[in-house]
Amino acid sequence: QVQLVESGGGLVQAGGSLRLSCAASGRTFSSYAMGWFRQAPGKEREFVAAISRSGESTYYADSVKGRFTISRDNAKNTVYLQMNSLKPEDTAVYYCAAEATQRWFPTIASRYDYWGQGTQVTVSS
Repeated sequence: QVQLVESGGGLVQAGGSLRLSCAASGRTFSSYAMGWFRQAPGKEREFVAAISRSGESTYYADSVKGRFTISRDNAKNTVYLQMNSLKPEDTAVYYCAAEATQRWFPTIASRYDYWGQGTQVTVSS
């Protein structure tokens, strides 16, 4: 089993920035593709960003392209989500997920094997 712990959420004004971190347990972090998803009250969980095991390939939802950047540091077992130009519509609980089977579908939540408990991001007007 793999444990994931998100951090870095908080309250910011529109136009501000936050950087989320997701720390993973284990010594095989580099074998996991990683993704970020978010869920707002009354809304379905939606894909935000994903990154391949090597970090060479990234994927973004259209709503965050140009504003968010996903990255990873395999030596630190950590994946990051840099969020710039935040909008009130970005308010949600953000979840980190890991895919360990090497049958990865970046945007599909059900294909991920492990999930963190989430971190709240609130963007005020």
